[in-house]
Amino acid sequence: MIYSMTGYASATRELVAASGTGGVSVSVELRTVNSRFLDLNFRMPEDVRVCEPTLREMLMNKLSRGKVDIRINLQRSEQSANAGAINREALAQLALLERAVLSTFPEAGRLRTGEILRWPGVLAESGVAPETLRDAVLACGKQAITDLIDVRAREGAQLANMLLANVTEMEAIVTKITPLVPELIARHQQKIVERLQEALGIAAPDAAATIVSREEINERIRQEVTMYGIRIDIAEELSRLTAHLNETRHVIEKGGKVGKRLDFMMQELNREANTLGSKAAAKELADSSMTLKLLIEQMREQVQNLE
Repeated sequence: MIYSMTGYASATRELVAASGTGGVSVSVELRTVNSRFLDLNFRMPEDVRVCEPTLREMLMNKLSRGKVDIRINLQRSEQSANAGAINREALAQLALLERAVLSTFPEAGRLRTGEILRWPGVLAESGVAPETLRDAVLACGKQAITDLIDVRAREGAQLANMLLANVTEMEAIVTKITPLVPELIARHQQKIVERLQEALGIAAPDAAATIVSREEINERIRQEVTMYGIRIDIAEELSRLTAHLNETRHVIEKGGKVGKRLDFMMQELNREANTLGSKAAAKELADSSMTLKLLIEQMREQVQNLE
């Protein structure tokens, strides 16, 4: 199984207040995009901030790469908002803070009732116990993470099929041009021989007028053509391309966290395709090199989204 780094999932749970009137709707949303590392960003009300360490651990156990935006929403019903319940622990902490400030700044004004009630965490508006609220957030988070992994797996499977299709097309190109290489090299070498013979006067009627003997000229032509043949021989590049394509297919079919490994394989494939293009001695090879590079670039863009 291959996993994409992009996906979206959400989970919602309805809680009823202890009084039986009103309640709160808890929702957890997860959005992920590609990133070199695992980057977790939380947005949540202070009422449930205590859940962040547990959610962070849950995500780190399931994900290895990607930028993850975690958004927790608490939607209180109108009855719950009007009911109100004091969080005694938060109120005591606020009182301690106020006394500490007044001991240092005696002239500072004391908090008013409205300011105290609006202080984050003091007024438990939902009428739902903090433990119940926390359990609901964690349950939603667990469900959202499970759904997110399923989404990333489905998209990863689609990306894997696209990558394998490109690999198959590239393998077909390599298979097609490999038998043509000796013929193309021989054809090009013949053109070089004819040009050198013409340039050195071998084709002239009066061969005796040449300063250098025919044997020496032929030997020089043979050396030049041999060296040129070595420079344009792409058998080694085709062999490495085949090996890299086999490894790429193996990595994709094996699955797992393959993003970084495939990114490296794209670099290797691109290097061989560029060398193939620089050595191309015929239009067929140049066209094949260009097609290979286009396919590799398509793969590189998709690989960036894999975990």
